Amino acid sequence: MSGDTRPHQPSARKAFPPILGPRPQLLILGSMPGEASLRLAQYYGHPRNAFWPIMTALLALPADADYARRARGLTDNGIALWDVIASCVRPGSLDSDIRADSVQVNDFAALFERCPGIGCIAFNGATAEREFRRRVLPGLAERLDAVQRLRLPSTSPAHAGLSFAAKLDAWRALDPWLRPQPGPDCGARRAE
Repeated sequence: MSGDTRPHQPSARKAFPPILGPRPQLLILGSMPGEASLRLAQYYGHPRNAFWPIMTALLALPADADYARRARGLTDNGIALWDVIASCVRPGSLDSDIRADSVQVNDFAALFERCPGIGCIAFNGATAEREFRRRVLPGLAERLDAVQRLRLPSTSPAHAGLSFAAKLDAWRALDPWLRPQPGPDCGARRAE
């Protein structure tokens, strides 16, 4: 017997690399993948998360599209997808359980340097926006001065206060950004 009576501390969770096409104009940011997403190694992997059904509706993707096809649908429409948080300690999937002292953010300076055509950042929920404003924006405020920022209702099943129809209606604020335009190439590989 080891005699160690300290409570078990959850290990740090690590987020995914971005889904990034050659000319993103819109960057959609979540906070940090939940347990179902981490298990599947897919953004928004929980079956009740409304993100993919919303994107399917907005982008007219086939309803039965697999993950690779949905990711390609984003990049084909000038959308990049990432999370604000690169790693953190969070027991479970709730954003409210993220240990603030454990948060490490993704390298947004490098992303915006590489992809100067991003003209809008859409936050999937309040936590993504708050963490971006608190931990990223102070170092990039001048660079992002002309970039539009939109906070949208969380697509998480934990955000049950809005119906799917209401969430979809709110996410239609992205419509002006869903038509790819010629812009600077960020040298990214196509989504697989």
